[in-house]
Amino acid sequence: MSKNNSRSEEDYIKSVYMLTENASTRVQTNQIADRLHTSAASVTDMIKKLSQKGMLEYAPYKGVKLTSEGHKAATALVRSHRLWEVFLVEKLGYDWADVHDIAEQLEHIKSDDLTDRLAHFLGNPHFDPHGDPIPDANGKYRLVNRAALNSILPKGRYILTGVKTHDKDFLLMLESYKIRLGTEMDLIERLDFDNSVRVAIADRVTIMPSTIASNLLVAKARQQS
Repeated sequence: MSKNNSRSEEDYIKSVYMLTENASTRVQTNQIADRLHTSAASVTDMIKKLSQKGMLEYAPYKGVKLTSEGHKAATALVRSHRLWEVFLVEKLGYDWADVHDIAEQLEHIKSDDLTDRLAHFLGNPHFDPHGDPIPDANGKYRLVNRAALNSILPKGRYILTGVKTHDKDFLLMLESYKIRLGTEMDLIERLDFDNSVRVAIADRVTIMPSTIASNLLVAKARQQS
């Protein structure tokens, strides 16, 4: 992780990373502003500053993307954040709904050695408590074949492998329905009217609204032999 970037600069670098689908994708100023809850003018000023530092590649009216140095800094932040989430849940007993904001603070500790030691202590986990992949020291991570529950999926049994949002109220709501990572559910049908889905969870059939189903990432469950 670069030792020369401020916490605010790191937040911008990480935001571009989180909004980027692949290395060639450009992110628009308003996307960054929405994610960081700030003005477009503030984003533009920071983009120019990070471009001068070699963290971002900026083209007016076309958006920005991370340089190789920016990508390295971003993956280091993401790695640190997700490792701290694992530590908080597995070692300190925090609930998965309570760790995001704490990890947001801890990720800015500027020590690659600490991050490496933390990863080793935790057994080099591949995923955080929300199912997000954890980059290794080289920025590589394990790809997962999964999709949103209300996307075009065939009927059948699926397992929850991740969530798109870490919003505390959303995660607490899932807990109230006893839905966590590893929960299996049978997809019965997708309702075209509002993109909600009819699912069976532990023999309980329910219609899940699109606002929930779109944030649940699932993979095909293995068939029992």
